[in-house]
Amino acid sequence: MELCGNKAAWQIVPEGITSINLENVGQLIEAAGYEVGLRTRLCWTFFGPCDLTLYPSGKLLIKSQDRALATEVAKQHVSTWAHA
Repeated sequence: MELCGNKAAWQIVPEGITSINLENVGQLIEAAGYEVGLRTRLCWTFFGPCDLTLYPSGKLLIKSQDRALATEVAKQHVSTWAHA
């Protein structure tokens, strides 16, 4: 988990994953209580306890100043979502 420059977002890059199926991962994120915003081939955005941006590479951007919340979302992404 890496803090982005503005200190209000965290970047998650799952090890060993170079691409994901946005549709499959997006469904899991929705099932976790997030609402889908933008859906393009370049990224999907989600709104919920924090804002998320998901990329085809598997990278997830978590927009939150709450480190504990970002850590929980990162764990869920790395252990479950990114493997869908």
